[in-house]
Amino acid sequence: MFEVLLSHIQNKVDLNEKDKSEIQQFFTSKKLRKKQYLLQEGDVCNCLSFVSKGLLKSYILDEKGNEHINMFAFEGWWISDFNSFINQEKAVLNIDAIEETGLLMIAREDYENLTVKIPLMDRYFRILYQNSLVTKDYRLMVSNSFTAEEKYTQFARKNPDIIQRIPHNLIASYLGLAPETVSRIRKKISFK
Repeated sequence: MFEVLLSHIQNKVDLNEKDKSEIQQFFTSKKLRKKQYLLQEGDVCNCLSFVSKGLLKSYILDEKGNEHINMFAFEGWWISDFNSFINQEKAVLNIDAIEETGLLMIAREDYENLTVKIPLMDRYFRILYQNSLVTKDYRLMVSNSFTAEEKYTQFARKNPDIIQRIPHNLIASYLGLAPETVSRIRKKISFK
């Protein structure tokens, strides 16, 4: 489990062997079954979670009970309700497993202690947050200015490894499209 995390960190900052050993002490592992919740709306998010294996989605539910997915997290991704984690407020997001999932979790206090004890980890998380902001800005632009087909093809191009793992109705929710629209686009693309 830790190999995936350490490899991910190593891709952003240079860790020595002592750092690698110490980092592991701050994390606990957790496994989720398919459809099992990691976080439910109204609970406080006390951990950041790193996906070492599997696939999760975060979403809100509207008044009719429809899911509106804002993120998928697969191997090598972090997931949380970040506002809830930082401000210790009730979560607005639900997070659950699309597949059986293995996680490495770091509690809020351990997160703070880790970044103090190993300053490179503060830099690592800063890089992640910067990349996250860039991704969210791009996603907002795509959402507001791309056609349905452009949204789908852009998602497929950026996520070739997981597109087959995600049911098309969940992709539709993430893209803000009707499931029928995604089916039609997939069929059209497969004929090209």
